[in-house]
Parts: sequence; C-alpha cells; structure tokens
Amino acid sequence: MLDVAPVQWRVIRTVRPKYSCRSCEQIVQAAAPVKAIARGKASFATLAHVVVAKFDHHLPLYRQAEMMAAQGLDIDRSTLAGWAAQAAHLLDPIVSRIREEGIKASKIHVDDTPVPMLMPGKGKTVQARLWAYVVDDRAAGASTPALAWYRFTPDRSGVHPQSELKDFTGLLQADAYAGFDKLYRSNRIQEVACWAHFRRKIFENHATSPTPLTNNLLDRIAALYRIEEEIRGQPPDQRRRHRQDRSRPQVNELRSIIDDALRRLSPKSNMAKALSYGRKRWDALTRYIDEGVAEIDNNIAERAIRPVAIGRKNWIFAGSKAGGERAAAIYSVIETAKLNGIEPQAYIADVIEKIAGDWPATRWDELMPWNWQPTQQHVAQAA
Repeated sequence: MLDVAPVQWRVIRTVRPKYSCRSCEQIVQAAAPVKAIARGKASFATLAHVVVAKFDHHLPLYRQAEMMAAQGLDIDRSTLAGWAAQAAHLLDPIVSRIREEGIKASKIHVDDTPVPMLMPGKGKTVQARLWAYVVDDRAAGASTPALAWYRFTPDRSGVHPQSELKDFTGLLQADAYAGFDKLYRSNRIQEVACWAHFRRKIFENHATSPTPLTNNLLDRIAALYRIEEEIRGQPPDQRRRHRQDRSRPQVNELRSIIDDALRRLSPKSNMAKALSYGRKRWDALTRYIDEGVAEIDNNIAERAIRPVAIGRKNWIFAGSKAGGERAAAIYSVIETAKLNGIEPQAYIADVIEKIAGDWPATRWDELMPWNWQPTQQHVAQAA
C-alpha cells in the first residue's frame, strides 16, 4: 500500500549552556548556529521549502500561508515574501557563477515570455519580460554541465539581450525577434533559427484549411526531425556528417517546393506569409546542418521558459522590479538543478546554509549543481 504522511513542522530549540572556570575566571559557551535570517525563526530548510513551492510547484505565497494556517502556523504572507527574498540573496553567488559558465559556451538557446509587473502606487500592471538563457549540449554528446539563467527586464527592448550577451561568441538559437539582429551584425554571434517556429506557422494554416501542400511540407519537416532522433547524443562531427548526407538533400528539395508555392500563392495569403517567414531566414534555418553542436530547433529554451508560463497563471504578476529579479534568480537555481538531476529543495537548503556560514569564495565551484553531492542527512530526508 502507498501511504502518505502530511508535512510536519517542528520547532528546533538550541540550548547553549555557559561554563565558567574558577581558576582562570573565564566563561565558555558554544557558538550559536548560523541562522538563515538574523533574529528570524525560519531555518534554511524552511526557506528552501517556500521558494521551491512557489517557483517550482507554482504555489503562490498566499496559498502557502493558508496551508500553513491549516496546520496551526500563523505566518503572514509578507513574512513568507521576506523569506523568499533572503533565499534569493543567499543564492546570488550561485546565480552569478551559473551565468559566468554559460557565457563561456559555444552555443546558447534564448527565449522570453511576458510577465505582468505591478507599477508602484498605480495599481496597474505593465508588460515586463523574463528571459531564459540555456546551455545544454547533451544531445551533441557533450560532458559539460547543462545550465540555465534567467533575467527579468521591465520591457522587451533589444538592449537587454544585447547587454546580456555582449561577451558571448558562438551560436545563438532563438526566435526571429528583431532585438537580436544587432548581435548578428557583430559577426561574433551566428544565428541558428528554429524549425519548430517555422513548422508552427505552417501547421496553423493546415489546422484551418489542410491542403496537399501543407501535408507535404509537414511530412518533410517531420522527416528532418526523424534524422535528428538517429543522431541524438552523438559527437558534433558525426552529427554534421550525417546531416550533410541525409538532411541537406531533403532541405534542398523542401526549398524548391516552397519557392514553387510562393510563385503560385497570393503574397497576401496566410500560407504565403508563413512560407516567406521561413525563406527570409533560410540561411539561419539551415545553419544547423553544418554545425554539429547546433539543434534543429529552440525547444531547449522553450522548455526552460515553460515553468514560468505555468507559474504565471498562479501568481498573476510580479509585485515590483525587485520581485521579478528575485524570481529570475531563484528560477536560475531551480532549473539548473533540475537539468543536472538534482532535487531543488535539498540542494537549496544545503547550499544557502553553507553560504551563510563560513564557506570560502575560492570553493564556490563545489556548490554548483553539476558538482554538488548530497550529504547523508539530505539522502535520509529524501528517502
């Protein structure tokens, strides 16, 4: 039988007796344990529980407060918000290190999603953005760590990704957002477009008015994806040769079919617009064939942004710019932990306790999700 025990809250009482020496007249007392919040009553495990429940399990703070009240704990939502802020503050070194490692990569996936932000004193929201930057080369057989970092911005101006990626050199897999164009013109960053976006536009026409043309195009794009399944996990050079042998002939045939269709279709038709979207970006769409580390689409970034889209339906809006930045920091740690197969709550509880203690800055790398090892205590708690 599968049974369940409700969440149990407990009070930890630390007793530190004082001892005096009659000979030397000195008083000795054990040092007080490090606290998650100065003069606060929340443990490191409690902070981890609150932020993971909010940002990974999508439970807003008011709902957590209601659940705690049902268990006999009267904790105000503003107190929970303060706990989340403290957890984000303690995680700052981890977030910074994740970004430092990400910028060194040869390929980055980027996507963004709207996040309403409350304007102070106005009671109205504006459309802010949360950006996901992801490095994950496991499909190309890489042993380098997978990671993701997030950035909150008050708008969708192109200056934000341009500033974020000013030190990056390599392949950028993203959608056709015009804000990336300045990065591509620098010649240090090459665009790799997304076949999933192109396919989606064709499928939207197919869903409303299927034709032999839409069937043919969707079947051919599906064939390109089947080739990708055959080479997933292989080294970049093998992926490149396989794509050049198998994918390139099919892509060339697909281009001829699209060009022929564009000559016959009305330029104002929805189908022509969908096909023009792909033809204008054909070089970027086909760049993955000659770049073994690249992917056929940007689904890696879209998967990283999906938790934000789900959670947004529950917490509705960011209370301020600071709140949005706090959420971005916590998302960075949670999603990177999950990419490395680490349970986020156990990881955050252990890491923030070490950071709040006397952990040396020279050993930050030991705390990163791809290097972290759970202690026996955390293994027992997970069991």
